[in-house]
Amino acid sequence: MKRIISVLMENAPGALSRIIGVFSQRGYNVDSLCVAPTADASLSRLTIITHGDDKIIEQITKQVNKLIDVLKVVDLTEGTHIERELMLVKVATRTESMRAEVKRNTDIFRARIVDVNASNYTIEITGTTEKLDAFSGTLSQCAEIIESSRTGVCGLARGERALRP
Repeated sequence: MKRIISVLMENAPGALSRIIGVFSQRGYNVDSLCVAPTADASLSRLTIITHGDDKIIEQITKQVNKLIDVLKVVDLTEGTHIERELMLVKVATRTESMRAEVKRNTDIFRARIVDVNASNYTIEITGTTEKLDAFSGTLSQCAEIIESSRTGVCGLARGERALRP
């Protein structure tokens, strides 16, 4: 089961390495990471996507919570939450019909074309992982995907719940 773990941590050298070390030492895979400073420059928020049952996730959160750099750990998938990911994708658009089809799919998925040249488009799209996967699959049927880059999932709990020290 996909899990979204959010960690509030000190914005210090080596902090990220120690947290990810907990995963690698125990043989757990990290599907994606997203980390950035918070409004308080001394703190960072780390969002980790991994897979595991309740027992494994409980063990991970307890181990991560023991680290000196960590202030708080929350499993966002335990409650209602909002998650988003960003993808940039460059597609070949060699013919006018390819350009039209890529533009049509871009509009359907509410993406944006952010760069255009004679032979390709670069497209920006945000949404859930499933939406980005569907968009990528649709594009690959009408144009050649030259390259793509994804940020990894960022997430927040809905309502009053917040990750604060």
